[in-house]
Amino acid sequence: MTESPQPSLAENHGNIENVEQPHSRQRPADAIRAATEQFGAVTGLTPHAVTGIRSRPEGGWSVLVDVVELARIPDSTSVMATYRVDVDEGGELHACERLRRFSRGATDS
Repeated sequence: MTESPQPSLAENHGNIENVEQPHSRQRPADAIRAATEQFGAVTGLTPHAVTGIRSRPEGGWSVLVDVVELARIPDSTSVMATYRVDVDEGGELHACERLRRFSRGATDS
């Protein structure tokens, strides 16, 4: 008699030991909250907007945060900056760097 094949993971009801879990278990909204709070605490800048988020291959999230670096009158001439803020799976700040500076009234071409 031949042996029956081993059950696949899909057939292995309730056994999730061997199922590969995604790197980032944290919800994107929680990652945004953690990134903006820690970014503000470290830099002293107030986050103005979140313009992007993506999961990192090694786990955690990269969040793009826009801030006003230099307020001017009128507002449309204020100097803005976009920072990439990386947080790990636990929501702890991993890295932070400025990617670009621009006038508030400027548009991407």
